[in-house]
Amino acid sequence: MTPRPSRPVLLIGISGPSSSGKTTLSRLLRDIFPRTSILHLDDFYLTDAQIPVKDGVQDWDCVESLNLDDLSNSLSYIKSHGKSPPNLVSKEDQNSVGDHGVDEAVIEQCKDRVQKLLESSAWDTPIAIVDGFLLFSESMANIRELFDLKLFLRTSYDIAKRRREIRSGYVTLEGFWEDPPGYVDLIVWPNYVQDHAFLFEGGNVHGDLDESVCRKIGIRGMPREAEENVSSCLLWAVQILEDVITQESSSKEQV
Repeated sequence: MTPRPSRPVLLIGISGPSSSGKTTLSRLLRDIFPRTSILHLDDFYLTDAQIPVKDGVQDWDCVESLNLDDLSNSLSYIKSHGKSPPNLVSKEDQNSVGDHGVDEAVIEQCKDRVQKLLESSAWDTPIAIVDGFLLFSESMANIRELFDLKLFLRTSYDIAKRRREIRSGYVTLEGFWEDPPGYVDLIVWPNYVQDHAFLFEGGNVHGDLDESVCRKIGIRGMPREAEENVSSCLLWAVQILEDVITQESSSKEQV
């Protein structure tokens, strides 16, 4: 038996609509799984002056607002080196996501489970998480294919609107952005529907995910019951990662 070479990193994409809990979940997973780093799609916005304008309002929620070349190059670097490029400094970590609401006992139970799994397995691969609102869209299909694991979070219009509108604003490349009145209805939600309807049966983003489409492109969809329950969402994601670690550890050696 000869050891199978380890890949440099397990690259995970976490995507979904604005305010669906992507960054919250990413940070919780980083606390639970050792050697885990986070990169944010929001770190690849163009300069403030380059953000496109729709109906007189800057559109920060479209693919044209992003520097896709820099994103692709950064992900390729991570895939090769197992870590983010040394010159990439995250501004997104300056933005607060609020209290996650998960009981500390749940987090500690997850940590214990993961620690026991790692101690009993041959897993030694670092994890890199990328969170972003457009990672699985058709307009970013080439980038989507770079991810080893794709987790899709979902939420309703009402929840997304409520959560988005209570945020104070966002640190940008050159300053600070606050959503103007009506921004969710004008920009955020229409863009989400346009970019993600293909993932849902009949194009209804409040309905069921189209399992055949998700299976074809390798997306794992969050259970409906976890939409407003961060603990359930976390346990779902932890279980998927545990399954990946178990599977890859058991097949690490080959003849």
